[in-house]
Amino acid sequence: MTTSAPSLTLDNQDLARDYDRISAQWQLQSGKRLVGDLAIKPGERVIDIGCGTGLLAEHIAGLVGPTGRILGVDPLPLRIEIAQTKARDCANLAFEVGDAYALGHLPAAAFDVVVLNAVFHWLPEKAGPLRSFARLLRPGGRIGIGTGLRGHLARIHLAIAEALAEPPFDRYPRQWNRANSRVDEAEMRSLLESTGFVPLLIEVRKTQQVHPTPEAALRFSEASSFGNVFGHLPDELKPAARLAVHRRLAALATPPGIVQEGIRLIAIAERKRD
Repeated sequence: MTTSAPSLTLDNQDLARDYDRISAQWQLQSGKRLVGDLAIKPGERVIDIGCGTGLLAEHIAGLVGPTGRILGVDPLPLRIEIAQTKARDCANLAFEVGDAYALGHLPAAAFDVVVLNAVFHWLPEKAGPLRSFARLLRPGGRIGIGTGLRGHLARIHLAIAEALAEPPFDRYPRQWNRANSRVDEAEMRSLLESTGFVPLLIEVRKTQQVHPTPEAALRFSEASSFGNVFGHLPDELKPAARLAVHRRLAALATPPGIVQEGIRLIAIAERKRD
């Protein structure tokens, strides 16, 4: 299964800063649970693929301690700039701009753990990166993946899709489709087994996030998609599209805010031992 990739050219400093702030309340917390499932230990070497602004990598640096090391890799330079500020006083933490499809410069068997938190669903073709991750891991090394589940979209994503399906926005369909990049439990197991891994845990978990206002929900979606919500539209249509989405999101508001019920697919696997 393949699908077009989202654009990596739409990010800006405001979105990167928003992501650093917002992800501390959402992606970081789910990432900490994923890291707990991986049972990362002092002295281990970890690579965080799609590390964003480095919050989870910073947390992992504390787990591996001074004898371990953590490398965070992300294709978005503005997010790596923010991440690098977290590494200034942390000798075991480093970041670089990089792509999950181009990790050949890193040595084989250089890591004990690979982490992908809220990243796997952004990869249109998944077997190639998984084989690359297997190459980076020592035999018996672990991979942890937390991702969206195929067949499920959160309410705010559905509201956005419905608004953008209206005229005149429907004349400019997105080449990338969030839903088409996801996998289910069976697909995840098959992908892992065919790329050099032994699955240890594959399960679906319910999550919940509350956005206090429609604007907060929209900023979350814009920041976490690095500008891909409206990036496919002509500039002259973007204000109207944003207003149409805002109205849809406002209809979801409750006294606590917009409650986003999510479904998260978790996979923990071990690289096959030679």
